[in-house]
Amino acid sequence: MDSINPVPCLPQATWPSGSGDRDWPVVLGQWFKESQKDTRRTLMRGRIMDWVTCPFMLPVMFSCMGIFGLFKLLQWIRMKAYVRNSVVVITGATSGLGRECAKVFYAAGAKLVLCGRNIRALDDLTKELASSAPQVQTYKPYTVAFDLTDPPSISAAAAKILQSFGYVDILINNAGISYRGTIVDTKMEVDRKVMDTNYFGPVALTKALLPSMIKRKKGHIVAISSIQGKYSIPFRSAYAASKHATQAFFDCLRAETEHDKIEVTVISPGYIHTNLSLNAITADGSKYGVMDKTTTQGQCPAVVARNVLVAVGKRKKEVILADLMPSWAIYLRTLVPGLFFRIMASRAKKEQKFKTS
Repeated sequence: MDSINPVPCLPQATWPSGSGDRDWPVVLGQWFKESQKDTRRTLMRGRIMDWVTCPFMLPVMFSCMGIFGLFKLLQWIRMKAYVRNSVVVITGATSGLGRECAKVFYAAGAKLVLCGRNIRALDDLTKELASSAPQVQTYKPYTVAFDLTDPPSISAAAAKILQSFGYVDILINNAGISYRGTIVDTKMEVDRKVMDTNYFGPVALTKALLPSMIKRKKGHIVAISSIQGKYSIPFRSAYAASKHATQAFFDCLRAETEHDKIEVTVISPGYIHTNLSLNAITADGSKYGVMDKTTTQGQCPAVVARNVLVAVGKRKKEVILADLMPSWAIYLRTLVPGLFFRIMASRAKKEQKFKTS
């Protein structure tokens, strides 16, 4: 039979050839089912449109958007006010993430104390900052040169800072050194050097400045740790150990000084595109001198520095600045440790094979 449409509002259907009048109830049933589906879809669309275009809904939606925008604006203003005019000490300020932190905190109107081992590099950074044109009032940075592996110089530097300003609002423990090597070949002197730079040095500086913060009932201590402070990867034993120790120390510090109104923030970045791997030391203490592929593909230090500024301004207790896979590895290490250990063992085997080939 030819195509028919006995009910105009129903969709077209083709009468099965050769079926005769015996199949018309089946075809008619299909028509009604399709018609009911279309009717339900139309009603659903109508109800959604009625809900969206309701006279009361649009004002509510715009009000919520306005409140959220106002909240974000107030949060941003509060963050800027928190940093502006604050005395901010940054260690390891002459290169990498420290240098970028110096730029963003200077642009935010902080009174900077730039710390490093090379006084000439610190002076060059000061001139570079002075040549920039921030939109807020700025202050000439104060420079202090000292070595984090030398305890007497740390005490002298802390005393110098306090004599100059009388107090420190924010301490950013950023300076650090990386390491590459096998545990069996690494000299104890190398382990000690990494621990002195990454752990004992920042701890000593923090302890030297902490009493003045407690006395004022005001202060913020920031530790730039690493994603490797959360879990270890092969051939980074000394570095990962120093960052695990850093995480533990500043977690304890946060708990012990909360009643003294001291803020503690631990920031754990993933790979950052800096010279950290180039300047890393090896098992015998020599310079590694290689830009790892993971470092080359790492985050832009300027972006990480801005995130550090935001974390400090919002007084966050802990921040992980890493890509998806490194962040997931933290949960994998906690929830499925057996699988995590197998993955790390496989990685160690591949890296060892690559080095010996």
